[in-house]
Amino acid sequence: MIDRNSPVSEDELHAFVDGELPADRRDAVEAWLASHPEDAAMVAAWRAQADTIRGRYTTVAVEAIPQRLKLETLVRNGRRWQSIAVAATVAAFLIGSVTGWVARGASAAAPSSSDIFTAEALSAHKLYVAEVRHPIEVGATEPHLLPWLSRRVGTSLRSPDLEPFGLKLLGGRLLPGVEGPAALFMYENAAGERVTLYCSKSKQPQTALRFNLADSFGAVHWVEGEYGWVVSGAPDKERLSKIAGSVYDQMESRPAPQRSSANQLISRRGS
Repeated sequence: MIDRNSPVSEDELHAFVDGELPADRRDAVEAWLASHPEDAAMVAAWRAQADTIRGRYTTVAVEAIPQRLKLETLVRNGRRWQSIAVAATVAAFLIGSVTGWVARGASAAAPSSSDIFTAEALSAHKLYVAEVRHPIEVGATEPHLLPWLSRRVGTSLRSPDLEPFGLKLLGGRLLPGVEGPAALFMYENAAGERVTLYCSKSKQPQTALRFNLADSFGAVHWVEGEYGWVVSGAPDKERLSKIAGSVYDQMESRPAPQRSSANQLISRRGS
């Protein structure tokens, strides 16, 4: 890290790497780097990271925007600002992940479809659990909640009973997902803890229940049939895994005799 008493700031070194340094400071920065090899090596590492990111993701950046994510589509659905907020949060999550992959070396793997799916669910969770007045779109007592979300997501949805965990259903909302519309159910207990259940179509193969940790939140993700599910909440792996196991066992995505229990699935495939 550059000495804070240095005549050249760290922000200036970043601007130098990004090609955004004012012309009247370029000579001073270049002279500093020429006489301080440690800072020169740090700048070279930053530049290599930037080149790696550009090499991996330039093609993605220039891809055409899918019709479902274009502003006119979002406005027509009446969820312009909510959708943009979720998309921005997901982008921030993935950009942070990219930094981590680059820091581990150029050979690190790009984010998987599972990573992106879970990031979408966690981003929605973080955005809406903080809402005081409008955490949900349709309340749990509204009779059209489940039929509406089921029709939009494309499968028969249930709102799992999480009362054994002290959690009561507040309601749900419709969101744009990776492969199509997504449903988000929100639960809350007497202490104000909130847990969300996210469901959307997924092209991933069936997976076991897998716990993920991001910032100060936890998520348990799995795929059953053509749909992916994510339970998000506080980063308590044991509690969140039990909640997710209960949700899994209550879902009816295929006939009960053919389904494995959550515990069997975890023990067979790993968590």
